[in-house]
Amino acid sequence: MLSDLVEWESFYVIVGPSAGALIGLQFVVLTLIAERPTRTRAAGATFATPTIIHFSACLLLSALLRAPWHTITIAASLWGLMGLGGMAYVVIIARRMRKLAVYRPEFEDWLFHCALPLVAYAILALSAFAASAHTRETLFAVAAAALLLLFIGIHNAWDGIAYHVFVSSLDTASGAETDRRDRDGR
Repeated sequence: MLSDLVEWESFYVIVGPSAGALIGLQFVVLTLIAERPTRTRAAGATFATPTIIHFSACLLLSALLRAPWHTITIAASLWGLMGLGGMAYVVIIARRMRKLAVYRPEFEDWLFHCALPLVAYAILALSAFAASAHTRETLFAVAAAALLLLFIGIHNAWDGIAYHVFVSSLDTASGAETDRRDRDGR
């Protein structure tokens, strides 16, 4: 068991700090965007917060799998709980997406904010049951889930930033122009 985890050290030394750095960058970007007026702030809990959650899940997985466990049982139980919690969180996000009034989610939104995260968290939950019998294979599954969450987070962070820069800023600019015309009576 311990030798199986030792073989994964480099992987989690890369994934964990990557997730941590991306969390920091996301905070910087959100701070910069927060200073711009926008009508889409209500979508933050639906789109921005899950990105931080997915990055945090990668960071937590990296820490869990680098801890000096004597057996895989405790680590598997913890990542299984993460998987179940993540699946519940994805259901909450799906409900929030359906209720959005300021933006109508497209297929890509449903894929990257609901379907793929649900797959990643389900892999975590299900792999916890197979950990003792198939440790080596299970560690590959957990690594796949961690990478999937990391790449989902990268995609969603980029998508959110692109939306705010290219769509929201245009909406804000055209709204400001309309407000100016209304004030000037034109």
